[in-house]
Amino acid sequence: MRLRGVQKTFREPGKPPVEVLPGIDLDVAKGELICLLGPSGCGKSTLLNILGGFETADEGTVTIDGQPVRGPDPRRVFVFQEYGIFPWMTVWDNIAFGLGEKRFEEKLEIVGHYIELVGLRGFEKTFPQQLSGGMRQRVAVARALAVKPDIIFMDEPLGALDSLTRLKMRAELLRIWQEEKPTILLVTHDVDESVQLADRVVVFSARPGRILEVVEVGIDHPREFGSREYTEIKNRLYELLGVKHAL
Repeated sequence: MRLRGVQKTFREPGKPPVEVLPGIDLDVAKGELICLLGPSGCGKSTLLNILGGFETADEGTVTIDGQPVRGPDPRRVFVFQEYGIFPWMTVWDNIAFGLGEKRFEEKLEIVGHYIELVGLRGFEKTFPQQLSGGMRQRVAVARALAVKPDIIFMDEPLGALDSLTRLKMRAELLRIWQEEKPTILLVTHDVDESVQLADRVVVFSARPGRILEVVEVGIDHPREFGSREYTEIKNRLYELLGVKHAL
């Protein structure tokens, strides 16, 4: 994935224009897990929507595998903060939703694999309202993976979870990524989340969202929270975000 000079300004009649992205350059390699880190309102989600083809940049180019992004593509999927699963469908039906015209036997195999992968065996006939928040997010991740996407865009996918469930889901997401190796771009404003998960962390300024630095994490998984390398990277991210006394 290659971004060059991506700019976006929101305009509403009777209001001054709001510059969101002033010109973003970024390269993402196949199979990378990249976190987009920055304060709320800095343009991270807008950039993700441009990459996914749901919004159009005012200027600049976005190419994936050498082809310009002109709109949504079934090879690229989104996972949102609020789960995005259908409450009237069971776990099995939610995960199978994107499999379209595949033969039922093939669907059984695919859905069974991803139910096992995300730890939901035994909940196939359960409806979302009967699940915990963490389990619902597992359904969302499984549904995204089931269509074998090239890229998964995640917009604060763990933001609605309590702190303990969030820690567990980070570990689960990391395990799934290591097994499946899709390219993942994950929007977050959580420093620990970015250090725990990412190959590289793209740090944005407050709006308009400029890239302050792309920080290479370079620590083998699993990563120790209290290690010297972890702490150094964490403090560097806090420094870039303007927090002078990180814990």
